Amino acid sequence: QVQLVESGGGLVQPGGSLRLSCAASGISVRTYTMTWHRQAPGKQREWVAGISSGGTTNYADSVKARFTISRDNAKNTVYLQMDSLKPEDTAVYYCNSLQRSDYWGQGTQVTVSS
Repeated sequence: QVQLVESGGGLVQPGGSLRLSCAASGISVRTYTMTWHRQAPGKQREWVAGISSGGTTNYADSVKARFTISRDNAKNTVYLQMDSLKPEDTAVYYCNSLQRSDYWGQGTQVTVSS
C-alpha cells in the first residue's frame, strides 16, 4: 500500500546541485506533511526538511538557504532541490510522511566529493 521511492542521487562536486525525487503511492503528498531525512555513515538519521499540506516549509539549520523542498500534487511526488552542496551533505537521503512515518523508502545515495 504505502510505498516511497527515492531517486536522483549521485556523485557531485562541492558547490554543485542535485534534485532528489520521492514518488509516493498509498498516501497523498497533497494532504500529508512530507519530509526528507538523511543518514551519513556512522551517524543517526537526521531530519532535513518538511512541507505541510498547506505548503509551509521548514529546514534544518545545516541546509537552510541551500535546500528547497517542494511537491507536485498531480504526480504525487516530493522533491528536494539541493544547491551549494558540501562534502558534509554526503549521506543516504530518505523521504517520509508525518502521518505514516513508519514507512520508508530505499533511500538514494548522495556523495559530494572532489
